[in-house]
Amino acid sequence: MDTDLRNKVVLITGASGGIGTACARIFASEKAKLVLQGKSNMEKIKKLQKELSVETLGIKADLTKEKDIQDLFEKAYEKFGRIDILVCNAGIWSEEDIPIYEMSLEQWDNTILNDETSVFLCCREFFRILKNTKQETASVVIVGSTAAVFGEEGHADYATAKAGITYGLMLSLKNEIVRIVPTGRVNAVCPGWTITGMTEKFIHNEKMVKKAVQTRAIKKIARPEDIAYAIVFLSSDKLAGHISGEIITISGGMEGRVLHSPEDIDVDKV
Repeated sequence: MDTDLRNKVVLITGASGGIGTACARIFASEKAKLVLQGKSNMEKIKKLQKELSVETLGIKADLTKEKDIQDLFEKAYEKFGRIDILVCNAGIWSEEDIPIYEMSLEQWDNTILNDETSVFLCCREFFRILKNTKQETASVVIVGSTAAVFGEEGHADYATAKAGITYGLMLSLKNEIVRIVPTGRVNAVCPGWTITGMTEKFIHNEKMVKKAVQTRAIKKIARPEDIAYAIVFLSSDKLAGHISGEIITISGGMEGRVLHSPEDIDVDKV
C-alpha cells in the first residue's frame, strides 16, 4: 500500500489497546514516526516500541487531565518538531448494561470526560501546534462507534459521548482546520463490535455473538486491523487527500434491524 506516509509524525492515543496497536503496526509498515500514548499499560507500549522498526516515542498520559495532555503534545513536539496526524483512539466503555434511570451522574460524567472531553483537549493541542508550525498538510481521525449511529441500550453515556465527537466535534473541526492548514482534513470512523481486550470475553458468549451478527450483512466480527487500515487510509493525503468531514462506519454492513436468523449463523466462522 503506497500511502506516502514515510517520515510523517503520527500521534496515537490509546496505543496499547487493540485498535491502537494495530494502527501503530500499520503506520510503522509505512515508515511513519510514532508517538504512542498510554496510561495504565506502559509495559505494552514499551514492548510495541521494541517491535517496531521506526522511530517512536512512548508517553504516559492521563487524557482526563488537561496538564497531562498539554505535556503529551509538548513532548511530542520537542522530539519531532511537528505532528502531522492525530488519531484519537483512546476511550472507555462500561461492560455493565445500565438503563438511564439507574445511571449515576458520576458514571455519566466519567464517560463524557474520558470519551469526549479528552478528544476535545487532544484536538485543541494539535491545532495549537499546527498554528505554530504552519504545515502544508495535517489530518485528524477520530474513533467513534456504531453506538453514535444507532445508539446503544444500557450505554446512553457512551453513545452520547461518541456521537458528540463523531458528529458535532468532527464536523466543526473539518471547517476549522483549513483556517490553519489549507489542505488539513478531519474524519471519523465508527467501528462496530471489534475483537479487542475490551470485548474479547464476549466472543465466547454464543447467544451474544449471534445477536450481534444478526444485524449485519457480513457475518463476521471485526478485527482491530479492519479498523486500523481505514484509519491509515484516511490519514494518507495521497489516498484520501480530498476526503474531509466523512464518517466511515466499519461494521460489516450493520443496520438497526435483524438481517439473519440465529440458525443461519455459524459461530465458529464469525
